This record gives sequence, C-alpha cells and structure tokens, in this order.
Amino acid sequence: MSLFMSILTLFAGVGVFLAGMRFMSDGLQQSTGKGLKQIFSRFSNKRLVGYGIGTGVTALIQSSDATSVMSMGLVNAGIMQLPQATAIVLGAKLGTTITGVIVALSSFNMGGFSFNVFFAAMSAIGVGMIVFTKKDKINRIGKILMGFGFIFVGLIFMCDAMKTEQINGFFVSMFTTINNPLLLLLLSIVFTGIIQSSSAATGIYIALVGAGAMTTYQAFFLVMGANVGTCVTAIWAAIGATSDTKRVAFLHMGTAIFGATLWSIILFIFGNSVAAFMDSAIAIPEWRIAIFNVTFNFTYTLILLPFINQLVKLAKLVIKDDIKPAHTALKHIDERLLKTPSIAVAQVQNEVVHMASLAKENLAVAVNALVNNDLSEKEILDANERDINVLNKEIASYLIKISALDVSVSDEKLLGALHHVISDIERIGDHAQNFIEFAEQLITEDASFSTEGTAELQNMYEKVNEMFELSLDIIKTREKKSLKKVSVLEDEVDALKKIYGDHHIERLHKKTCSIEGGMYFYDVITELERIADHLINIAFSVDSPTGTQTAVID
Repeated sequence: MSLFMSILTLFAGVGVFLAGMRFMSDGLQQSTGKGLKQIFSRFSNKRLVGYGIGTGVTALIQSSDATSVMSMGLVNAGIMQLPQATAIVLGAKLGTTITGVIVALSSFNMGGFSFNVFFAAMSAIGVGMIVFTKKDKINRIGKILMGFGFIFVGLIFMCDAMKTEQINGFFVSMFTTINNPLLLLLLSIVFTGIIQSSSAATGIYIALVGAGAMTTYQAFFLVMGANVGTCVTAIWAAIGATSDTKRVAFLHMGTAIFGATLWSIILFIFGNSVAAFMDSAIAIPEWRIAIFNVTFNFTYTLILLPFINQLVKLAKLVIKDDIKPAHTALKHIDERLLKTPSIAVAQVQNEVVHMASLAKENLAVAVNALVNNDLSEKEILDANERDINVLNKEIASYLIKISALDVSVSDEKLLGALHHVISDIERIGDHAQNFIEFAEQLITEDASFSTEGTAELQNMYEKVNEMFELSLDIIKTREKKSLKKVSVLEDEVDALKKIYGDHHIERLHKKTCSIEGGMYFYDVITELERIADHLINIAFSVDSPTGTQTAVID
C-alpha cells in the first residue's frame, strides 16, 4: 500500500469510526426513548440512584456529553435539582467507558477467526434492515447494528493503515518525541474538544496502542485528557443559561480535572510500575487501556460521590446566583435537551400541559368574573394570557426544531398532534380574554345576568371544565380511555347551548332578564360551546393530529 493510500485509509477509518459512533448513539437513543423518559421522570435524591441513572443512560446512548447536557437542560428548566444532576454527571463518566470495552473486542481472535471482521459485517445487516423495511422498530435496530458495525469497519481501516511502515513509524516517532505526560494530557484535551467525544478519542487511542504506535503509559494520559476534553461541549451548552446550569457545567469540568489530577499524581509516582504490571498481566494491549479507562473513571467518581453536597456548595461559591432571575413562561423545555430528542419530546409534551393549565386557570378566572362581577383576579388572567402567547410561539418553534431531528415514527406523530393542540389552547385563552372583557362591560353598564341565566352559565361551564380536566389528562398520558366521556360531554354542551339559548329568548320576552345582561349571555354560551370544540380536538389528538372533529370556525 502506497503512503498516499495509507494516509487516505487512515482518515477514512477515523471518519467511518466516528460515523459509526454517531449512528449507534442515535439508534440507541431512539430505541430507548420511552425508557429514557421513564428513567428521567423518576428522579431520586439518593446519590447511588442518580449515579446509576447516569451510568446506565450513558451506557445505553453511548454519549456522556448527551447525558450531561440533558441534565443541564433539565436543571435549567427547573425539573432537576443540582445535587441530582451532579450524581448523574458522575455516573455518566463511568457509563462512557463502555465504548472502550466495545473497541477492545476488536482484538479477539479465535482459531484465526477475527471477531473484528464478524462485528464489522453487522453493518451490512443493519443497512439491509434499514433499506428493505419501513417498520420503525426494525429501522432503529438496523441503525444500531449499522453504527456498531461501522465502528469495527473504521477500526479495520485504521489498523490496516497503521500496519504500513511509514504510518506506523510516523506515530512511533511522534510519541517518542512527545513523551511528556502533561503534554500528552494537553494534546488529548484539545483533540477531544475538537471531535467532542471522549468515547471516540479513547477508541482511537486503543487502536493506536493495539498497533504498537504508543506505549501503555502514554495511553494512560491520553485517556485522562479525553475525559477532560469532552467537557467542552457542556461548557458551550452552559452559555446564557441559569446559574445552576452553569454550576452543572462547572462540576462536569471540575470533577474531570480532579480525576485527571489525582491519577496523574499516582502515575507520576507509580506509573511505570502500573504500566509494567498491566503489560505483563494483560496480553492484549487494547484491553489494558479499556480496563484502565474503567478503573480510572470508577475510582475518582466513587471517591467524589459522598461529597456531592460539598461539591454543590463549591459550585455555588464559584458561580453566584443570578442577580435578577427573569420571569420566563417556559418551565420544561430547553435548547440543550435537543441533544437527546426522546427527552426533548417528553419535555415539550409537559410544556404543552403547562400551557393548557394556564388556559384552564384563565377560563375559571374569567367565568368567575362574569357570574360574580368580580375583576379582582384580572391581573392573573392578563399575566397568564401573556405567557400563553409566548408559549404558543416558543413551543411551535421548539416542535419544528425537534421535527428536524431523527425521531421515532411515534414521536413524529406526537409532534404533529402537539402543533394543533397548542393552536387550540391558544384559542381557548382568547375566549377567556373575551369573557373578561364582557365582565368589564357588564360592570361598566351596571348590568348582570339573571339568577336563572347565571345558574345555566355555571352548569355549562362545569361541563366544559370537566372536559378540560379529562383533556389535560389525555395530553399527559396519551391514553384513550377517557375519549368517550369527553365526546359525551361535548354532545351535552352542544345540547345545552341550544336549550339555554331558547331559555334566554324566553326570558327576554318575559323581561325577566335585563337587556344589557342579555346582550352578552348568548355570546358567552356560544363561546363556551366553541371552547368545547377546541377541547375535543385536543383530546382526540391522541388518535389523529387534527382530532376527529371538523375544524372549528371562530
């Protein structure tokens, strides 16, 4: 193989390896989407539980960056507390070592049969599953197999290239020249910061050790540097975030630096002995580095785990609280969560529920103002209405961003439904605003509804409010068991509108209802009926994006 082709093969190998890491991570995130939602919906204040969550999730999705940034997003949205996020971040550092173990598998040989080639062949199986079937579940599994296979295809390319005398000689010469442990640590930090993946960097180092291009001792420092360099992603993600989110990034970086410092001291004193022991005890070079990577991350994170409260205090001491925390309508969604689409989908669903809760509260305030001539809570309604309008725009924008990501078919359908749901919620908020304006006019004109009319409005509102509660539950759970009840209630509201409309005309003829109050009664029951239409659209979005009803015309 010529030098040019060797260099080309080496870069191709690195590219395929990195692509494989990305494909496998994306496929695993899609396949474990529901599991991730369930795990992150049950946070615990217990350190070991948080540590286990961080380890398990990172092992599943093959990205400590994704886990850490996900935690930052949840902290920024106020869903997770700082001590919980710290435990998860520590666990993520251990979870990411699984990639090194996977890469070390490439070194297995049995009777001349190379596991490397066997694993690489999985990429063909994965591609076939993606190309020849449209089933979402099979496609996700195919993506995982394709990514897993690509990792080993990349390793084969890299190993073949490094067998070339010139390439191997170049790396041997380079690591002979750059033999200072601190310089190796620094170079690895920079390299990992550029490619933004400690797993990928560690995989490449393992391949270099396997090719004999560097010593075990040198690889130790490169692995530790990768652990620090990967924190760059979290630092960037913290820009412009809340103080607690910046503290998560600080702890992510700080704990990594602590681990690298602690083990650097150990290796400066006992490094040659440790390397010599591993060289003699473990015959396969790749496994020496994979085992060290696990040991390194496990020991320092376990040392820090009992001191989470002290770490949090340090972070608060270094990063001060925001002087004036600005009010934000958003409670659940955060740009950082887009790194893990399955979690972003779950959180935007929670945000829609939050938006609907504001509209429900406004409807209650507005109806109370109408029937009791009470405007004491108008400021609450106005503030909620501003938030509803902001949420409508922000959620719509967020839904578009998630839709551009690689999400599962079921999540894609949910996102389409939520687009229509927020539109219906926004219209309900507008109806509540109309009610408060009716109430203001009634008070200005010193008018009110008749006793019978007031009772009818309250009865109709109670039906609509029951629909609202059921619809909210359906948005949260995406279960269909309440759909029939919502449909029955909507029919009852339609019937009440006709009945109460007739009663209203009778009262006007009998003059038992004032002309001033009567002017607004029919408008109110008409808008309550329209709100019911919006609610049935919201409820039935679980079945189809636009609901089962015809479009509502306001």
